[in-house]
Amino acid sequence: MSDLGFTHIALVCSNADKTIAFYRRFADMTLIHDRRDPNGRVFWLSDLKRAFAIVFIERINGEAPLGPLGHLGVCLKSKDEVNSRIKAARELGYIVSDPEESGPPVGYWAFVADPDGHTLELSYGQEVQLHVEKAL
Repeated sequence: MSDLGFTHIALVCSNADKTIAFYRRFADMTLIHDRRDPNGRVFWLSDLKRAFAIVFIERINGEAPLGPLGHLGVCLKSKDEVNSRIKAARELGYIVSDPEESGPPVGYWAFVADPDGHTLELSYGQEVQLHVEKAL
């Protein structure tokens, strides 16, 4: 079966193991593909909720990171979970923003920079699924 629709976004990282650990801890992602090709290591991470992955391409000399406003977004189960992960990220030395409450449809959110400076948004209460269902 072939994939249809939006399936991935690809980003460059400088250390695959650090990137995998970061997205496992803060975005609940799982390593679903890992290979080495002539150009280096390529791996895919997914939250296993839909046919979508972040493809990372490991390179010694990275590219400009995604962000600070351009970002990947992950919705969590509660404000407490957002706060807990932001606190943990801050304790581990990652650059983070303070959480903000923006109301519907954005919800409660904060940014954390991954090991390469790509911005990950952790949020609660966003309404993406509601808007997708309305559009169908």
